[in-house]
Amino acid sequence: MKTVILFSLAFIFAVNSAPAPAPVLDTQGYYLRPWRGYILIPLEGLFGGPYVRDLGKKSCVPGVVLSYNDNDGIPMTFAPVNPKKDVIRLSTDVNIKFSHSDSCSESNVWRVKYDKGMKQYAVMVGGVEGNPGPETLDNWFKIEKTNDGYKFVYCPSVCSYCNVTCSDVGIVEDKEGLRRFTLSDKPLSFVFFRTY
Repeated sequence: MKTVILFSLAFIFAVNSAPAPAPVLDTQGYYLRPWRGYILIPLEGLFGGPYVRDLGKKSCVPGVVLSYNDNDGIPMTFAPVNPKKDVIRLSTDVNIKFSHSDSCSESNVWRVKYDKGMKQYAVMVGGVEGNPGPETLDNWFKIEKTNDGYKFVYCPSVCSYCNVTCSDVGIVEDKEGLRRFTLSDKPLSFVFFRTY
């Protein structure tokens, strides 16, 4: 009987002590921390940083785009699915939020939304921070490692019964010549530079 209890306890501790995913690091080698500001620096010959642009002709359509000049873009913060965590880790759900914007949207939280003009899913702002579940499914992203840096992935795990098609986040040029953040099979690779 004691053997069964000891074996059961050992199994429970082994299951519960699975290693945490690796931390995401900034350009200085420090852990990415929730709610601190970072700018995204693209790799692979791209330049410029992400910012919000009103894409609407008649109404507010705040899309996330990559600038064409050496503008660093708008600093962003990350909020983990578990607000008690103090490190952003690979393969875990996070909200991405611009620290500010000149957007027509009241919310600076990233979300995925279908763009009829592009005929694909694009990254917009206007999402909800926190509140993980089916109502906020389009607001959650993950950070994954690439050869040289990191990439964003849309593959939320905040709803166990929701049907989600996972995809990398990349850059696609739209009809207006804007470099839009979209769900793509060609991910944008980047590093994080801490601003505050």
